[in-house]
Amino acid sequence: MQLSMKCSVAVHCLIFIWEARGKTRVTSTLLAQSTGCNPVVIRNLLSALKKAGILRVSRGPGGAELSRDPEQVTLYQIYTALEPRGLSSLIGIHSCEGRNCPVARNIRQVLRRPYRMIEEAVARTMEQVTLASMIEDFERYAALPRTPEED
Repeated sequence: MQLSMKCSVAVHCLIFIWEARGKTRVTSTLLAQSTGCNPVVIRNLLSALKKAGILRVSRGPGGAELSRDPEQVTLYQIYTALEPRGLSSLIGIHSCEGRNCPVARNIRQVLRRPYRMIEEAVARTMEQVTLASMIEDFERYAALPRTPEED
C-alpha cells in the first residue's frame, strides 16, 4: 500500500511552479514534460489544487501560480485536495461480511480503531511538512554536484 502517486506529481508541479515564478509561464504542457505525465492528468491535478485554493490558474494562454505562501501549504492539504476520501484508503479492509466465520463477522470492527489511529498519525505528520520545507529540500539537492551515474 502506498500514498497516491498523484500527490508526488502534484508536489513536483508545485515546486516547479514556485521555481519558475517570474521566469516563465507555467502551462500543463510544460509540467507534463517535466513530470512525464499526460497533460490531461496535469490539468486535472491543477484543477483540484485550484479548487482547494492552493493555485491560481489563468484562463486562455494559461499559467499557474501559487495562491498562498509555500509556508502555508502542507503536504496533507495537497494530498486531500487530490484524494477526496483522504487517508481512509491508505489501509483498506477486505470484504468478508456475510460469512459464517466469527472472525469475518468482526474483523471490520476490530481493525477500525487501529486503522483510524494510523490515519490520524499519518495526517499529523503530513501537516508538519510544508511546501516551503520541500522547496528548501529541492533547492539543497539541486545545488549538489551530480555524478555521471545520476544522469
